[in-house]
Amino acid sequence: MIKAAVLGSPISHSLSPLLHTVAYNELGMKSNYSPIEVKSGELATFLSTCDDSWTGFSLTMPLKEEVIPLAHKVSDLARTIKSANTLLRDNGNWHATSTDVPGFVNAIEANGKKISGEVLIIGAGATARAAAAATDGLAESITVMMRPSSRERDMRDCVKTSRLNFVSWGDSPSFLSADLIISATPAGASDSLLDYFPKKPKSVLFDVLYHPWPTMALVNWKANGGDIIDGLDLLIHQAIDQIQLFSGAPLDRKDMSGLLRSRSLTVLKSST
Repeated sequence: MIKAAVLGSPISHSLSPLLHTVAYNELGMKSNYSPIEVKSGELATFLSTCDDSWTGFSLTMPLKEEVIPLAHKVSDLARTIKSANTLLRDNGNWHATSTDVPGFVNAIEANGKKISGEVLIIGAGATARAAAAATDGLAESITVMMRPSSRERDMRDCVKTSRLNFVSWGDSPSFLSADLIISATPAGASDSLLDYFPKKPKSVLFDVLYHPWPTMALVNWKANGGDIIDGLDLLIHQAIDQIQLFSGAPLDRKDMSGLLRSRSLTVLKSST
């Protein structure tokens, strides 16, 4: 029996319960996966109430950074990006790791694209750092568009091989030179950049959000003829890795991702 949940705040819009439940049913496994509202500063208290019946947790904002000092074991990847979206119960202890990083790679590959040339990452939070780690060594250069903050050092820690640059918010030339653009900002933050988008984009825009659906950035980019990857694919591919960790069961990624996307789109389209 898999007993798990997605933790975060706000959590009511999360599609993770749907994805995990559908996947475990497909694998023929019994499960109980629910959304639980856990606000910033509440994770330690919540975990202290959890007994050994819990298999693990999916973590969304604002808990991805908060979990790092609370876990008994932290994977090298999660420690590098200072973020974890997965907690797995291991002999009574909590093991924190990130499936966001491989989630980016698999989502991009599933759309027939590859990571190369110049990658532009918009934002510098936990998801942006996962994007940086995912593209490091595959892209020749990674440019981070961000407002001045102390997060620059954290971004630098995520890029070991590719050339790393920083530009100010709304730097128009960066949109023109990038081969792949990853928008890793909270809902609404990238809306202020629409005026800086090229009129005939030649690069791929990957927006990590699926709420709202679709995002204004993706609608604008696609309307102007650009290729897009939506946040639903990231959600699905990071979830597939979590499902494998929680269940220990092998699965076919292509078949499972197709099933989960079909079921998710039905829900998203009915809510718009």
